[in-house]
Amino acid sequence: MNASPKTVGPELRALFTLFRPANEIPEYELVPADEVPPPYNDLLVHKHHMTVTVEAHHGDLVDVRILARLQDGDTYARKILLALRRSGKVVQFGIMRVHLNYCSQEVRDEIVAGQTPLGRILINHGVLRRIEPTAYLRVVPGREMMNWFNLDQPRPAYGRLAYIHCDGKPAIELLEIVRPEDSTTEAHPAAAGS
Repeated sequence: MNASPKTVGPELRALFTLFRPANEIPEYELVPADEVPPPYNDLLVHKHHMTVTVEAHHGDLVDVRILARLQDGDTYARKILLALRRSGKVVQFGIMRVHLNYCSQEVRDEIVAGQTPLGRILINHGVLRRIEPTAYLRVVPGREMMNWFNLDQPRPAYGRLAYIHCDGKPAIELLEIVRPEDSTTEAHPAAAGS
């Protein structure tokens, strides 16, 4: 990970400013990969799809909820939440920008349809992919994020910026922020996998 505040700030800002209001960029600080605390290190510090990782962590499938989307030619972006299928609890916030010209027509169509989490689409279509995390963040949730995560007060959340290379091409830019764990879960890490 070769991230610095000079490179992360513009990347993060570029993703957030795709959607209005652009002033919703949360307060954040960079965190070295080896300093991301449990259970967030298992959730973020890896080269796997967050869809699969979050589902394994919570023991439930996730569904995508699209908050906003836009398409400009071969570029498609969406601001999303991932929610547990059984409870509806939101476990991740994300923004993705996809360069559709690097995707097959079938993958393109399914991404734009917005019915399935991105990771599941790529896996189901057998897309050769490499996930490249570029930065890890400690985030102070703002009012909107606190509402999505059902927080009474701000608690540190953790996230990452990453690229997904599809068939060797940098096809997808990602911001992924996971919901802060409940204090009972944080005190008992073994309970986090339930």
